[in-house]
Amino acid sequence: MMAASLLRRDKKATAAHLKADLNRTDNSSGVRQLQELLDVVLNPEKPAADAEALDWCKCLIAGGEGFDEFCKTVRSYDNATLCGLVWTANFVAYRCRTCGISPCMSLCAECFNNGDHTGHDFNMFRSQAGGACDCGDSNVMRESGFCRRHRLRTGENIPSIPRDLLLMSEMVLPRFILCIIQYLRDGYVEPDTSTERDLQKVLQQLEPQISFLEELTKMGGAMRTVLTKILTNQQAFKELSMGQEENLYAKKNYDKYLSALKNSGLVSVEEKGQSAAADVAVGAEGGAGAMVLLGNSGPGSPDEPSKEEDQDGGQSVGQRKRVKLSSSTKDPCIIESLKHKCFLEELLFWTIKYEFPQKMVTFLLNMLPDQDYKITFTKTFVQHYAFIMKTLMKSHESDTMSNRIVHISVQLFSNEELARHVTEECQLLDIMVTVLLYMMESCLIKSELQDEENNRHVVVNCSEALLKNNTYWPLVSDFINILSHQSVAKKFLEDHSLLMLWMSFVSFFQGMNLNKRELNEHVEFESQTYYAAFAAELEACAQPMWGLLTHCKVKETQEYTKTVVRYCLETLQIWFDAIGFIDEPAPNQVTFHLPLHRYYAMFLSKAVKCQGLDLDSLLPDQEMLMKIMVHPLQIQACLSEIHSNMWVRNGLQIKGQAMTYVQSHFCNSMIDPDIYLLQVCASRLDPDYFISSVFERFKVVDLLTMASQHQNAVLDSEQERPMLEGALTFLVILTSLRIHLGMTDDEILRAEMVSQLCMNDRTHSALLDLIPENPNPKSGIVPGSCSFEDMLSAVADFKAPVFEPGGSMQQGMYTPKAEVWEKEFDPIMVVLRTVYRRDVQSAMDRYAAFLKQFGIHTGNPWPPYKERTPLHPCYKGLIRLLHCKTLHIVIFTLLYKIWMDHQNMSEHVLCMVLYLIELGLDNQIQDNKEDEEPCIEEHCHDSWFPGTNLLSNLHHVINFVRVRVPETAPEVKREAPPSTSTEASSYGQNSRRLSGNWRENLREAQVFSLVAERRRKFQEIINRSTTEATQAVRPKSSSTRWVPPGTPPQLVTEILEIRESMLSLLIKLHQKMSSKQNSLSPSWLEDVKSNRLAHGDGITAIERILTKAATRSCQIKRSIQDICGKVCPPVPPKKNSPTDKKAMDKEERRQRARERQQKLLAEFASRQKSFMETAMDVESPDIEAAMDLGASEVMESEILYDCVICGQSGPSTEDRPTGLVVLLQASSVLGHRCKSTEPKNLPTSDEEHVYPADTCGAANDVRLTLMQRFFKDSSCLQSVSIGWDGGVYVQTCGHTLHIDCHKSYMESLRNDQVLQGFSVDKGEFTCPLCRQFANSVLPCRPGRGTEAGTWHTPTNKKTSVLVKEVEELQEKPGLFPTESNLSKEMELVIKDIKNTTQKKYMDYGRNPGSPDNDFLFMYSVARTNLELELVHRGGNLCSGGASAAAKRSCLNQLFHVLAMHMRLYSIDSAYNPWTKLTQIVQIKEADSFDEERPEVPMLFRDVPSLLIIFVLTMPQPLRKEHFTCVVKMLYNLQFTQALAALSTKFSSEERQAWSTSGALKKNAANSDKSFEALLSHVISELSKDKSVYKVNSEEATMLSSSVWSPQSIEFSLQQFCLPFLRLSCLLQHHLYGDNLTGCLEEEEFASLAVCLGLLPSAPQPANTLQSASCLEWPVNTFDLVTQWGAEVKGLSQIHAEESLTLLVHDPQWAAPRLLQLPDNYNIIFQYYHRKACSACKKVPKDPALCLVCGAFVCLKGVCCKQQGICECVLHSQHCGAATGIFLLINASVIIIIRGHRFCLWGSVYLDAHGEEDRDLRRGKPLYLCEERYRVLEQQWVSHTFDHINKRWGPHYNGL
Repeated sequence: MMAASLLRRDKKATAAHLKADLNRTDNSSGVRQLQELLDVVLNPEKPAADAEALDWCKCLIAGGEGFDEFCKTVRSYDNATLCGLVWTANFVAYRCRTCGISPCMSLCAECFNNGDHTGHDFNMFRSQAGGACDCGDSNVMRESGFCRRHRLRTGENIPSIPRDLLLMSEMVLPRFILCIIQYLRDGYVEPDTSTERDLQKVLQQLEPQISFLEELTKMGGAMRTVLTKILTNQQAFKELSMGQEENLYAKKNYDKYLSALKNSGLVSVEEKGQSAAADVAVGAEGGAGAMVLLGNSGPGSPDEPSKEEDQDGGQSVGQRKRVKLSSSTKDPCIIESLKHKCFLEELLFWTIKYEFPQKMVTFLLNMLPDQDYKITFTKTFVQHYAFIMKTLMKSHESDTMSNRIVHISVQLFSNEELARHVTEECQLLDIMVTVLLYMMESCLIKSELQDEENNRHVVVNCSEALLKNNTYWPLVSDFINILSHQSVAKKFLEDHSLLMLWMSFVSFFQGMNLNKRELNEHVEFESQTYYAAFAAELEACAQPMWGLLTHCKVKETQEYTKTVVRYCLETLQIWFDAIGFIDEPAPNQVTFHLPLHRYYAMFLSKAVKCQGLDLDSLLPDQEMLMKIMVHPLQIQACLSEIHSNMWVRNGLQIKGQAMTYVQSHFCNSMIDPDIYLLQVCASRLDPDYFISSVFERFKVVDLLTMASQHQNAVLDSEQERPMLEGALTFLVILTSLRIHLGMTDDEILRAEMVSQLCMNDRTHSALLDLIPENPNPKSGIVPGSCSFEDMLSAVADFKAPVFEPGGSMQQGMYTPKAEVWEKEFDPIMVVLRTVYRRDVQSAMDRYAAFLKQFGIHTGNPWPPYKERTPLHPCYKGLIRLLHCKTLHIVIFTLLYKIWMDHQNMSEHVLCMVLYLIELGLDNQIQDNKEDEEPCIEEHCHDSWFPGTNLLSNLHHVINFVRVRVPETAPEVKREAPPSTSTEASSYGQNSRRLSGNWRENLREAQVFSLVAERRRKFQEIINRSTTEATQAVRPKSSSTRWVPPGTPPQLVTEILEIRESMLSLLIKLHQKMSSKQNSLSPSWLEDVKSNRLAHGDGITAIERILTKAATRSCQIKRSIQDICGKVCPPVPPKKNSPTDKKAMDKEERRQRARERQQKLLAEFASRQKSFMETAMDVESPDIEAAMDLGASEVMESEILYDCVICGQSGPSTEDRPTGLVVLLQASSVLGHRCKSTEPKNLPTSDEEHVYPADTCGAANDVRLTLMQRFFKDSSCLQSVSIGWDGGVYVQTCGHTLHIDCHKSYMESLRNDQVLQGFSVDKGEFTCPLCRQFANSVLPCRPGRGTEAGTWHTPTNKKTSVLVKEVEELQEKPGLFPTESNLSKEMELVIKDIKNTTQKKYMDYGRNPGSPDNDFLFMYSVARTNLELELVHRGGNLCSGGASAAAKRSCLNQLFHVLAMHMRLYSIDSAYNPWTKLTQIVQIKEADSFDEERPEVPMLFRDVPSLLIIFVLTMPQPLRKEHFTCVVKMLYNLQFTQALAALSTKFSSEERQAWSTSGALKKNAANSDKSFEALLSHVISELSKDKSVYKVNSEEATMLSSSVWSPQSIEFSLQQFCLPFLRLSCLLQHHLYGDNLTGCLEEEEFASLAVCLGLLPSAPQPANTLQSASCLEWPVNTFDLVTQWGAEVKGLSQIHAEESLTLLVHDPQWAAPRLLQLPDNYNIIFQYYHRKACSACKKVPKDPALCLVCGAFVCLKGVCCKQQGICECVLHSQHCGAATGIFLLINASVIIIIRGHRFCLWGSVYLDAHGEEDRDLRRGKPLYLCEERYRVLEQQWVSHTFDHINKRWGPHYNGL
């Protein structure tokens, strides 16, 4: 046992030994040893998970050295010039359209960033299916775009590889691959027996082996060559695949493989075995039609029997609704089972069987840079194509599998060279078309179009999973991909049998998803199959069509077009026969899917437009044209029916279909070809026939009668008007649309763009999306090509993104230029392109606004008429529609009806009628007399008009008309005697009824029966017997039928006298519209200025038409003058007919109602405006100055409040308190302030960080913790404020309500289930008046305005007296408030305030919940609100004035509530800081054993906190003199602290100098007001205890290179004291209503000092003020300072450094800022989207960034959940006290988390067109929009997220 001994030895040694053996010239023993070893090592019977085998392989391949070193060595011989990096779904890659040759080109980020793509049209995208990097592949992209690494042809200078390096690999790897294959064979079980899981298990076990193969491919070109050799070596496969005979396991294994192979053909083995008859029999009742389609397209393959229709066979399967077809393609091998010749083929086979495991796909793709491999692999892939399709259809995970298939195929088929090669060698096209056919055959059903019983056509069933889930997508996508290569497409177009096969494939979609109109009840179940149908037509039919069309652009390709057109017509003929179509479409049916018609249309259009073919040579005979026109016309009529609500019982989905049909992605593959086809038919068929067909299809024939009443058999009366409008609009579109009739591509693009911009302003991306392009993305015409941009700048102006005050963010928009509105606005194009009817209205409104703005027309304008581009000569026949009698009769009738006010006429009808007349005038037929029919009388019993020319017919007078009317109509005269002919009939004078001599008039009276006419023409053309024609007239016009009771009245024939021409009717309408009797004087034509007539209303339109007609013919000019001269005033409709009277009254009533409504609306608007002015300035917390409650409260006797719920006004009382609507929110904005005014930068590399230590919140925390280490807890808790982080901010909208009203309001909200985003249970509501978000009510204290005067009076009391009074006031015990509703409410509000923030932000004391803690929290609330108001005012009080938010400030009320609560705690007089502040106390000798820690020294205390404590604990209201006294005393302390802090910054020499110079001034008169004297005293006091100054002497000397001058000292002292003065001043303003005076920044100190009464008046100039002059000492200055200093000195156990930290407490902070973001979003994206989360060490699926502190968190990540709360929500609580601002890296948008709700805020990054790119869908470069970011910061600082952003939703802690 040779192998056994080898196995025991060390692997490396063995490997080296074997390698040496194999290198000898005679290596047979080496080979034998190696094979034996491998037999044992790679034994497939061992479990695959065994790692030993893999280790052996690694060692053997490396041949004795370490595997990693071996890898390095092999890599050094890498000669690959392609990148070829393979990625899977969700990878971020780039695509550059400028560099790409194939539109599928993609680059990895590394290659993209290393190439030069500046100024290119590129975008970043998330890979849907996976892909590979094309860098270095010149077949797919231009070399200029290669990156630096692949630009150098690295292959040339690489040494050739030594033979022995890869020797072992060549020996070992074939066995290794075989081993994998054997595992795969063994593990496979047919999916019906196994569960999915079993296959997954096999794959999991093989994971390490396949990964190893993947590693090998990454070693570079040399190793890939070896692998290619092995994978494609047929000999090795033959030897190894069968397994040795004696090995039973291998044999069993091989049999499994063979049985798996059996069913790999298209037709499985069992099916083949059945009798031929059953194979051929076509399921549904008789399938001959389908057989013809598919039958003998190619030469029948020898092994298939002849195809006779076997009746019995047909019957036996006849019951099934499905249809199976069998096709004989030319290549039987497609249908046969697979046979494998090499490892690669079997590997691919198993890859498919196992449904494309990701690892295998990646391995197979990683090999592609090797050219030989690429070719072999592509052929193998094609060979397995049918098998792939079969597996895909069976798969449960078809989505994933589709993506993996395309991942592979797109790499193979995007390369033209390769695609051509495979097409020639492997019949790729035949295979694809056959496979697609087979695929669709699995889901065919019988079509029910037209003749339901005998229909022989089969269509795909759209509700099948295959179509619903788009399973066919990968195959179709490959097909489109290869058709984009010219050489392949030409092969396809030259192969007639293939084309025929393809047409039969397309015909499966012809007529699919048939809709039948529900006439009785609403359909129960609305099917959504139409999505599948539209997608299938677009992807499987239209896109291949566009692909083929791109190759038919030049004269040389004429033959291709002719062939396609010929086959289209043949297939259409087969289709008409199969559905049993004769001449009329079946009623109440519509299908939107006619791909055969559309193929025909698009190839016709291309032939005429690009290839110069003659249209007539491609058209069929008239009969076929008539058939072709029917279904597209049916669709147009149905669109109108759907919009007229005739299909409402079919549910919403039918509207969805109508919209999708015209929607921008579909319109040029659907409605445009349809309309073009109708235009072609119209230009070649008899115009009278065409026009009458249109009106009959639209079901409005009955309406077109001169009679005032008629019966319509098919329409309800409310549907008549919209249907008539629809028919006329359709005719206008048909005759005026020029998209395929002669417009150039640029003109089309311009028209499309203008119509979209006229409907609405559009963003750049929306516009790109809305402009239809050839939907085939491979067509090479990429939107965004230069012409798009050029055209856009020609027709539109860019509106930069503005920010609306309401907070809604605008994007950059394009809006039409003025000249576009004036000259190019085309309402017809707009109608054609609107999905929603409202868009047409929107375009008209915008047009009207433009006309108004430029003073062109002020009223309601009519759609303007637009000149058209000239028709292509081929389509001249289209103009005959406008010059045919039938249309003229219709126009005449409608003009008459409108003039006579018949029912169901509308302005729109008139507008379209005039449009048609004008089109006719503009498009004259060149008078070719010969084509006029010689005499029309013979087969037309109407002689309405002499000829067909519109000009001559305009002035032709029509005298009498014979009409059929119901007996009850007013035209029918009921008196018996015929002699009354001269009397006016009941129908007004203009239509006298001549009853006596009516027989003579009969000859010239006109009968109007469109239908009969049209039928007869159709019959004539088809040359059928004429007898049917007479019966074809609608029976309802015969009056002999039996009439059941209750039916509409009989029709009788009457003759009307008309005596009008179209001209006279136009002029009378002009009078009627302008309601002047002779609105046109006979000479008006001379005065007309034509340019004035372009825009305006109907009057203008009529004038324009008359002018045009007059200029085109002198006769008309004379007629017009005649008519205008003798026109008599129209007789007002007779009042005696009740119906007329009713109509008249109705109109008048309507008019009045309209006026009333206008008035009401105007009144409402003005009310609303005044309300908005008073209530709604939420958005601007810094503009308006207004009265404030504080001031008025003191002046009037009692304040009155309005309750916004009950509307009563009254004072707030103890029993019925009033409250302010407030929003309480926790805020950490103050805590995030820093010293520097510059914001911190967001880190975008590993070296950068954001440090939180220098923030205000952190500094205050450190300070408090330090104090608590050394001082008494209760004293600590009064020496600082908390609330920097998690403080409670209170804001109000300023509206008040009774608290009891509020309670009932909350009740009603609770019962109302429709809650919008707030939670009533948490007390949230919206202000009943202004709808601002709120969550509590702050009680207003009853106004005690009576003593106001005395509270305010200035006093002359001495300071010492006031100090004493203040002390006494503090001694007063707190009065417990009487139990009342008011006090209860106040306690509730305190509770609300406490519940607003988290526990951790309230408990800072040693013993949580102690009164001291509570006390600290309460006064900190006041502090937080004052500080935040300062921040909102810009950080200083220079702007002065009442605060912007004055009338909305609730600080006054808040103070009273807090004061009342805090009076419950009295300060122990022994510890009262007031005494230490104002008196010199004897220091007790502290016992050395004193357990108690000392109190906090005065110099360490926070002065503003003390101020608030004093004010809140003294009885309210506080006299102003006392307030001033408190401020003065505290200022002394603040000033001393400033001196102490300053002195620590000096170097010791400077300290010495200042100390001595100041000492001299001590004895001067007012030394207590000179800073020098005080400074020297402070220095000497603090120097006694050397420690304080020792600490920083070294650093100080380093720092202070500058010398301190008196000016700089003065400046820094003022800066130190300013924050205190600002707060005091603000407090005074809120308590006493003093106005704040504005001032310059440098004078702020002086102005505040005066305001607070520290100075009698400001010195001139104010900036010379000495801060010390504001001091006022109650006792000897120096003694007091000494006492304060002594407190610091006496601290034995505190270290000098700590003492210093507490002493230097700088109160100044810069405004809070969000982080500074980089300008280019890509910088953020590239760094963060691959960054691992610091908590879970994984790369988050949705990474997010906190914009306040820069933390990187997992959005929605389960990995970082704690106690069921996801990381973003957790972080928002920790960082912003429940307010978080996060940037979502993968979406570029910002979300705001506020408490339990969140909202999408929008994006601060916009692209070059000022547009957001949410989810980075477009992937264009994004840049920071400074304005938006400032707005975001502003909303954060001003706490207005809740008010400005409207769309909030609960996040359930899941973000």
